[in-house]
Amino acid sequence: MPPMLTVSNAEIMYHPYILVIKNLSLAVEKGTITCILGPNGAGKSTTLKAISGVIKYERGKVTRGSISFEGEDITNREPDDIAKRGVIYVMEGRRIFKELTVKENIDAVAYTTGAGPDEVKAVLDYFPRLRERFSERAGNLSGGEQQMLAIALALLHKPKLLMLDEPSLGLAPKVVSQLYSTIVELHRNEGITILLAEQNARKALEISDYGYVMENGRIVTEGPADVLREDKDIREFYLGMGKARAGYKSVKWYRRKKRWV
Repeated sequence: MPPMLTVSNAEIMYHPYILVIKNLSLAVEKGTITCILGPNGAGKSTTLKAISGVIKYERGKVTRGSISFEGEDITNREPDDIAKRGVIYVMEGRRIFKELTVKENIDAVAYTTGAGPDEVKAVLDYFPRLRERFSERAGNLSGGEQQMLAIALALLHKPKLLMLDEPSLGLAPKVVSQLYSTIVELHRNEGITILLAEQNARKALEISDYGYVMENGRIVTEGPADVLREDKDIREFYLGMGKARAGYKSVKWYRRKKRWV
């Protein structure tokens, strides 16, 4: 069976001559959690925007290669068309209706997606904190609560592939752990395939089945998450383990590899 999502030799450009992604290829198998790791500016968000189609709103597009979902080409299609196919993107920055209450956010999205009371209840069961803040204005929620709300709104779209862009960004470690536990629970209980873009390599690799590492718009390494966790480069440069280095070029074994961070 082919992967649920395939990106093949994609080149992505902005405005329209700024080349951001070069020869990007990755695959997401159905029923898995796949992570894309890399520092800020590596191209993780651009990749998710290209898959979801929202890159069009930033004058970007895939200029070479292709993106397919469930065997159908979705390259440069309209975002609403891609979303209707079940590809739902939770953008970085907690994109919610901050002037509305939690309830009004839920009601608005439930109305547009046709989600009934039972479906809303099922989603909120994963986020009991949101029930406690139901009448609060969303802009007054903590960062973690806003991220929970953003994910809850995405779930009302009944995603087949849920793409999460930097869900841990700016959150306290305890909140990150709670959020990641919920992501694992959603994946296990609902069977949702998840593509996760993160700088927090430790947490992402803990829950993922497979991972990719990006630098400067390219995939520089990939593999099963348990293998990446034990990789010497990953452990030193992403997980903060091993002896500190004065510079990457001084490391003989590193000279044969791409620079990652």
